[in-house]
Amino acid sequence: MSGPSLTALPRTLAKAVLTIIVIGPLYWVTISAFKGREEIIRSTPTLVPETFTLSNFEQLFQATDYPIFLRNSAIVAVGTTVVTLLLSLGAAYGLYRLRVPGGGRIAAAILLSYLIPGTLLIVPLYSMLADLQLIDTYAGLILVNVAFTAPFCTWLLRGFILSVPRDLDEAAAIDGAGPLRTMAQIVLPLLAPGIATVSVYSFVFAWTEFVFASQFVVSSSMQTLPIGLSAIVGQYTVNWGLVMAGTLFTLLPTIVLFAFVGRHFVGGLIAGATK
Repeated sequence: MSGPSLTALPRTLAKAVLTIIVIGPLYWVTISAFKGREEIIRSTPTLVPETFTLSNFEQLFQATDYPIFLRNSAIVAVGTTVVTLLLSLGAAYGLYRLRVPGGGRIAAAILLSYLIPGTLLIVPLYSMLADLQLIDTYAGLILVNVAFTAPFCTWLLRGFILSVPRDLDEAAAIDGAGPLRTMAQIVLPLLAPGIATVSVYSFVFAWTEFVFASQFVVSSSMQTLPIGLSAIVGQYTVNWGLVMAGTLFTLLPTIVLFAFVGRHFVGGLIAGATK
């Protein structure tokens, strides 16, 4: 009994340390959001708020533009998710299912584009969006996000599409179904785990994207949550209660999303990379 227990001890300790590293900051942000300002900046930290208060949340929604930031991020994230899903599904189906001539090279080029550092593209992207009059617009932000999510999601769907037997396509063709109908009625329902994986990835990417949004957004009315939270932090003084409340509400949608589909997301990443 002692042998297996000693063998499992390092693994148990590693899990405990990893849990603390991951959950610790989330816990600290949560409890700090319910603390008063004096308690937050106290030299001796408290693991549990001495007095729970909702003043930070009231100030967040009443004295700042946080509701505007929340609306903007929701529009951009949902738009990015929908467009990415449509493009990546169509591209993956065409490249990996229909045997398009040169599909392998096209797929490699798509994946290669994902490997280009995004910061190198800020200037050409800004010039392109300016020519199209898409600076400081939802469409511009969605377009930029899709440019980085669609290549990876197309590659990610490859494993799911290849795992669907081609006999189903042949049977559908015998029944008179074309490629579009075959995809919509036969293949697509079997890609549910892949669709969930792509949706979660693209939503979280757009929800947390900061670099491009900070460059392509000019007016305060178009700022997304990452930019808005950075604006809440003052130059000389920081209202940490306000920042923690804003951070908590920003994390909440992603936490809820992973609570429902997190298991399918992790499984989908593994399946998409190994099939």
